[in-house]
Amino acid sequence: MKNEKKISFDEFQLYYKGNIELLQKEKIAIVGSRKASKYTKDITYLLAKKLSKKYVIISGGALGVDTEAHKGSFPNTIFVSPSSLDIIYPKQNENLIQSIYKEGLAISEYEKNYRPFKFTFLQRNRIIIKLAKFVIITEASLKSGSMRSFEWAKEYNKKIFVIPHRINESSGTNYLAYTNQAEVIWDIDEFCLNLGITSKEKILTLNEALKLYGNRLYEMELNGEIEIKNGKVYFNG
Repeated sequence: MKNEKKISFDEFQLYYKGNIELLQKEKIAIVGSRKASKYTKDITYLLAKKLSKKYVIISGGALGVDTEAHKGSFPNTIFVSPSSLDIIYPKQNENLIQSIYKEGLAISEYEKNYRPFKFTFLQRNRIIIKLAKFVIITEASLKSGSMRSFEWAKEYNKKIFVIPHRINESSGTNYLAYTNQAEVIWDIDEFCLNLGITSKEKILTLNEALKLYGNRLYEMELNGEIEIKNGKVYFNG
């Protein structure tokens, strides 16, 4: 792996590895809890996958939401590191981050041998939000780093979206929705369509379809809307 290179972009001096052309494209930030629920992880992955047809997904490489955002959008994804790029953080995501170095894009403000500190996570979040067209927070507690990302979004005048959660879950995003400080994504396909992303895919894997439609998938099969065959779901019409 070649050493990272340096570039000036916006107000930032950045070190990078990977496909620098991704930095020039429109970006959407997807951030959220490291201890996200399975529901949140599934929705985050699907959102990232669909949005990455048109946009680059930018996130922080953390466990939970960030991981699903990168995986769903790979290789159309940007990882903003809280450390220098020679230090893989978090170590549990080493394979994912190494893949992003090769096929996506990783950026950092820090030179070699710079380990992550508490303040570098806040600074990383600032870059993620500043570079994004808008921000999606898929899960967050009221006192969390993701809510600090919300503060950055307000400062930079970025529109904020959240996904729906049950009462007593994801208190931060529920608060943002309740106080009209964020718009709720009620329907992923409609949300994408409003962004000019049309779904040309008429085939999904069974797991992808179950994540998107849940138990309603089998009602759709009974109604003749879909056909399930060999682990794939074919949409009629």
